Amino acid sequence: MQKRTLGNSALEVSALGLGCMGMSINYGPPRDRQEMIALMRAAVDRGMTFFDTAQVYGPFTNEELVGEALAPIHEQVVIATKFGFHFGPNGEQLGLSSKPEQIKQSVEGSLKRLRVETIDLLYQHRVDPEVPIEDVAATVKELIEAGKVKHFGLSEAGAQTIRRAHAVQSVTAVQNEYSLWARDSEAEVLPTCEELGIGFVPWSPLGQGFLTATIDPARTFERSDIRSIFPRFTPQAMKANQALVDLLVRIAAQKQVTPAQIALAWLLAQKPWIVPIPGTTKLSRLEENLAAVAIELTSDDLGEIESAASQITVQGARGNGQERYV
Repeated sequence: MQKRTLGNSALEVSALGLGCMGMSINYGPPRDRQEMIALMRAAVDRGMTFFDTAQVYGPFTNEELVGEALAPIHEQVVIATKFGFHFGPNGEQLGLSSKPEQIKQSVEGSLKRLRVETIDLLYQHRVDPEVPIEDVAATVKELIEAGKVKHFGLSEAGAQTIRRAHAVQSVTAVQNEYSLWARDSEAEVLPTCEELGIGFVPWSPLGQGFLTATIDPARTFERSDIRSIFPRFTPQAMKANQALVDLLVRIAAQKQVTPAQIALAWLLAQKPWIVPIPGTTKLSRLEENLAAVAIELTSDDLGEIESAASQITVQGARGNGQERYV
């Protein structure tokens, strides 16, 4: 497995990571625990060293799952988790909170659930408009100095927020949505990361499955599937966006690979410090995704994709329709 370094941090990870959220929430019922543990260990056996979770996935159950799966081998891997929400007595999510005391409390919980003494990479999950980002960065800096965290990250953050945080505590990675159908970060966030030496971790690099060419545009989603409330997954939007899938299918046929592999290879070709984290619950898909790392897209290939993609206007708002980088 090829390795990549996240920015100037010297944090080395496999060129592709594993997003673990869907094992516990958002895409139907939680998957079988032992099967998911086996899948994560199979990923490590295949050279994957980067695993992504968050407190809010469950809440808490995904961190517990990742912690159990990777406990015997946690020295070999990098585990990223996230803070930024507060919860009621029964674990119910009560909204954003990045108050310093909340961050410290939540980190103690994550350490226990992940079964580690130090969190490798700690992201603020969403920017909290009520707490200055400088205060958040300063709190994480304290946690780093205390040996409880190694690296600081931001998720769904805009360029100015990244700059302000980085001035207080070096940001190792920014995790925003990025794929051929979600390119908002290209305007300001990616140039800022390049300038400051920050790695970039695209979440949903396969467009929540749409870019794999396995979703029928007429499909409807169960209420337990988060895509059921996303504007980009209405039948009308999916039908309009099929042109992007057709492009991937065409390029994939030329290369004798899959559309998902082209979508990942395209991301990997953008910058050497980009590390996508596609999620999956199936070993066959994990292996398909990992094989994308070996695919080389030439400048002609990239030019062809760019030219065709520029003619396609993606329909439907990103995420829940209210996602905005701040």
